[in-house]
Formats: sequence, structure tokens, C-alpha cells
Amino acid sequence: MKFLLFPLFIFCGGQLFAQAVKNVELLDHWFTDTLITNSSEVRFSSCWAFVHEGKEYGVIGSTEGAHFFELTSENTFRFVDFVPGRFQSSQAITREYKNYGNYLYAVCDEGNSSLQIIDLSFLPDSVRLVSDLRDANFGKSHNLFIDSTRALLYLCLVTPALNNVDLPRFPLAVYSLENPTAPQLLWQGPEDIPEVHDLYLHGNIALLNCGFNGIRVYDFTNPSAPIYKNSLSIYPKQGYNHQGWLAPNGSTYVFADETAGMPIKRARLNADFSISIEQFFGTPNEPYDKTPHNIHCTNEFAFVAYYNDGLRIYDLRFQPPVEIGAYDTYLDNSLTNNFSMWGAWGIHALLPSERILISDRNNGFFLFSFDRQRFINQANSSDFSLYPNPVNVGSSCTIRAPKDGVDNFQVRVMDLSGKLISEQNVQNQSFCEVEVQYIGCFLVEVRYENYLGEETVRVFRMVGN
Repeated sequence: MKFLLFPLFIFCGGQLFAQAVKNVELLDHWFTDTLITNSSEVRFSSCWAFVHEGKEYGVIGSTEGAHFFELTSENTFRFVDFVPGRFQSSQAITREYKNYGNYLYAVCDEGNSSLQIIDLSFLPDSVRLVSDLRDANFGKSHNLFIDSTRALLYLCLVTPALNNVDLPRFPLAVYSLENPTAPQLLWQGPEDIPEVHDLYLHGNIALLNCGFNGIRVYDFTNPSAPIYKNSLSIYPKQGYNHQGWLAPNGSTYVFADETAGMPIKRARLNADFSISIEQFFGTPNEPYDKTPHNIHCTNEFAFVAYYNDGLRIYDLRFQPPVEIGAYDTYLDNSLTNNFSMWGAWGIHALLPSERILISDRNNGFFLFSFDRQRFINQANSSDFSLYPNPVNVGSSCTIRAPKDGVDNFQVRVMDLSGKLISEQNVQNQSFCEVEVQYIGCFLVEVRYENYLGEETVRVFRMVGN
């Protein structure tokens, strides 16, 4: 019988990752120490991913600009090109990216930054900067979102400039991308709040993350005259409302407050566009308060870039959601273990290949795999489970931990007389795949420690047909 296991530790670039590993495999890691940095060793910011002519690509921001990679079929980063930012400095720590058609749009929120538009049509060989906009309509921006269906660009916290002098900042601006390299301003606002930090657009409905003003919902059917629909300005465990993602079902909304110690919120977008918080979840605030940063969602899972705690994956079908995947990209040490905003910053988990990207402020670019189909196809239970059973010889069955809450256990397979056939320790994942090669009945013994630290044994009868 064959057991399929992931390694406990993986060495990359002279560094050891990670403190927490569960049901996630590190495929590749890119890092360079040649970039401008500061005393906190922060070199990187956000990341994004896209598909161009059937190939998947990732881009990560740094203090110096945008680094482009092909995500190869061999699950590696292949460096493609670099586009310098207009502002390059140890203070250039907030870069964000989105794509539309053959173009990537890049913003930065420091210095004399601009809206940069990068032509992707030369891939897989290179990319080219075709517009660098800093004028009365453009300048440094904190974030962006693109409505590809209607060719609209949304920029958050825009500080335009005239003759290289900053003009008053506005919370949000909407531009037409009818000409993708020359966006045209359609609207800016709202006038009664100081900022829109980020947003998510579902059809024509936008959920705006407004910092200490909570969440607002607007209808952008007419992008030149959006209509206010509802808001969530006060809620439990509130901090600085940072970012959220609406699941494809149009109702499950998961958002985070960029405030140390605040949990992730699972909420519901109701028919009247009000938002109801349903559960709180996240990593424990030990040994110091933790901070979730950026989130992507499917209907089943929330993928989170957690400062200090790396990639975290939660099953949204539980109430509250249960952590089913983890890979810590940032190692705490005596100088940093009380700091809540180092480590994982950006995430992209929506590629066709289902590979996951994480950008870590200190440690660079990470490429992961997570077998989400295994979790979609098989329901969790309150006890260890073995399925299917009976199982056809030559196929596999799966041993799975209760609610994916146990990620270290021992599996022993014996015949009915008690003769040991195989024995294996499973580490850092909550399931074990077993290939059945013989006809007959077998005993499968699972040993693990329960939440009290007591050794617990479960025995199953497995039948091979």
C-alpha cells in the first residue's frame, strides 16, 4: 500500500519555511536581496496573477517596481521581465496590480508615483511600459479594481498632481478604459468620507472598504453617477476596514480589518444591500495579536494572506469557518515576534490551475498547491473517516481527520490476524491517501493525540474488492 505524504520542512534560498504547514505544498519560491530595503527588511508588497494566451503569469511589487514571472507547467517561477516604478525608494512599500485585456495596470501609494500601464502582448518574452500617467486626474493611488465586462477602472485614494505638485486627494475615482492606454475620468467621490481603501465589484454593485468608516455599498450601473445603497458603519470587533471579497454566489462576503487582534469576518450581503456579520474566525492571537490582510474567496473556501502567519485556507461551509490549510512564510524571531504587519501581504488564489500565490513583504514570492477538490468532494465528519469503503483493488481510499482538526497521526494497516502490513506517520496534513492492492479485509488503525493531549486510537475495517 502506498501513502502519499507532503514533506514537513522545505528549504528555499537558504531559509527554512515554515512554522505551520498543513495540507499545502510549496512549489517554488523567489527572493532577491539586491533590492532597495529599509531597516525592517521590507522589499516587497502586493502580487497579482493573470492568464495570457493560455499561460499563467504572476507579478510581484517591490521597492523598485514590478517583477513578472511565468508560472511554468513544471510549477516553477520563470523570470520574464522587470518594469521600474516611477518612484523607487525604501519607502515604496505599497504597489498593487490588476489586468484588463492585453494590459496590466500598476499603482503605488508613495512619493511621486503614477498610474503605469504595461503592455502584455509581447509575452512570453517581455512586457513594455506604454503609459506613465501623473497629471490632474492621476498620481499616486493606494489600490485599484477593474470591471473587465464594462471596461471600467476604479482607483482608490488618488492623489493627482499638477506640474508635479500634489493636488487634494479624493477617495475613489472611476475611469473608462474604452482606450485602454488613456483612461478617461468619469466620476470621483464620495464627498462625505475621507477614504476608500479598497473595493470589490459584483456586477454593478460595489462594496467599498472605507477604513474607520466601515463598508459602503453603491450601485455603479451608471458609473458617472453611482447610487448609495447601504452601509455597515459600526459592527462588533471593528478596526480599520481594509479589504474583502465576495464569493461567486453573490451573498457570502469575507472581509478583514487591518488592526492587530481583529478576526476575519464572514458576512452576508442581503437583498436590500445591507451586510450582516455571521461569524468571526482566524489564527489565534498568540503569542501576540495577529492581523489578516488580503483575501480571495470561492463559494467553498477563503484564502487569506495573514501578516506574520502566511497563507491560511478556511472552509466556509462550517460555522464558523475551519482552517484546513496553512503555510507560514514568515519566521518569527526575538526582534519581530511582537510586530503585526510583517510577512504575507498579497494573495492570488483564482487561477485556472488552482495554484496559489503569496507575496511576503520580507521573503518574496511563493507558489503553492492545495488540493481543493479533495475537500470539495468529501464532506467532513466529527470523527476520522475512511472512504470509499469497500474500495476497488488498484484504486485509492482516503483516511481523513475529523473536521480537518488533526494534522499529525499514525496509520497502521493489518490483516485480520493482526499481522502488520504497513505503518506510516502522517505529518502536516489532515488526510492520507491509501492505494489498495489486495483483495480481502484489513484493519486500519489510526493513532493520534486528542485536544487534551491523550493518545486516541480508532480502528476501521477496510474491504478491498
